[in-house]
Amino acid sequence: MILRLAALCLATLLVTACQRNDLKEPPVDLGDFALGLNIVVADHAQKVPISREASVEEWEAVMKTAIDDRFGRYEGTKLYNLGVSIDGYALAPPGIPVVAAPKSVIAITANIWDDAAGAKLNEKGEKMTVFESLTGGSIVGSGYTMSKDEQMEALAYNAAKRIEGWLVAHPEWFGLPPLPPKPAPAPGKDK
Repeated sequence: MILRLAALCLATLLVTACQRNDLKEPPVDLGDFALGLNIVVADHAQKVPISREASVEEWEAVMKTAIDDRFGRYEGTKLYNLGVSIDGYALAPPGIPVVAAPKSVIAITANIWDDAAGAKLNEKGEKMTVFESLTGGSIVGSGYTMSKDEQMEALAYNAAKRIEGWLVAHPEWFGLPPLPPKPAPAPGKDK
């Protein structure tokens, strides 16, 4: 019992030490981007059967906060509206440490609109599956080392960062030159 408690305390310390929050750093360049509307819907989110329960309102609130925190830092001259649908989730419950340490995950679909033009910039929604960050607590399982709220906040943080990466991959949407095309693979090489 003492060994289990010591392992749990160590894992909690590792989770705290390993998680990196980049929101205090300057944001990556997104040209003329400024956050307009922040629309999050979770009313059709599917819960994986082994997951902890979370309400629509909890998901919408935590995701809106993560998007505001990440994209509210941008001070561009043009408003862009983000729409995010939470499609599914699994919040890891306590499992059997090391042997069956379930991971938390969220599936989302993101869209972006040019506010002034009233036009959607992406042809179809960008589907993303976002996992919890790999930390020392992942070995034990975040169901042991984190509360449900902490798991949701970590997933929302990772999802907002992933959305930012998607936007960075499309600089032409924000008045920046497009990225150079990726070189074609050499003939005879595996893709």
